[in-house]
Amino acid sequence: MTTIRIQNQDFDLGAELNAMRAGNAKIGAVASFVGLVRDVNDGAGVSTLTLEHYPAMTRKALGGIVDEACARWELIDVTVIHRVGELRPTDQIVLVMVASRHRGDAFQACEFVMDYLKTQAPFWKKESTPQGERWVEARESDELASSRWRVEQDS
Repeated sequence: MTTIRIQNQDFDLGAELNAMRAGNAKIGAVASFVGLVRDVNDGAGVSTLTLEHYPAMTRKALGGIVDEACARWELIDVTVIHRVGELRPTDQIVLVMVASRHRGDAFQACEFVMDYLKTQAPFWKKESTPQGERWVEARESDELASSRWRVEQDS
C-alpha cells in the first residue's frame, strides 16, 4: 500500500504512523523522516519558504520514486506527504515513512526516498530573507547523497 499526498495543510506524524500500523501484524519496523523549515539558510535569515510545483508532474515523480524503492527493498507500506505553499521556520515540509518486516529495509528505503525527493522531485523553493526573495538552488551534498544509490544499483 502506498500513500502519496501533496498538500498545503500540515500533517500529524502520530496519526500517520497509527494509520500505517493499523491492524497490520506483518509490519516489524517503521522508519520515518520529517523535514522542517529552517530559520537560516546559506547564512541568511529565512522568514518564509514557498514551495511551488506542477501537480501532475510532481505526483508522477513521487510515484516513480516510491515504485523504485518498492522494487529495491521488501516494503509493506510507504507514505510520502510533501507540503506546498508558504511555510515558516519550524513548519513541517515533508514526511517519508516506510514499513517493512525488518529495520534494514525500512531504514534504507526511507533514506533512499528522501534522497531522491531532494534531487528528483519537481518542487521549486523560494525563500524570503531580509535581503529579498531568492530561489533555492540544488545543493551539491544532496546530489552526492542521491548518487550513492545510483552507484549501488549499477554494481
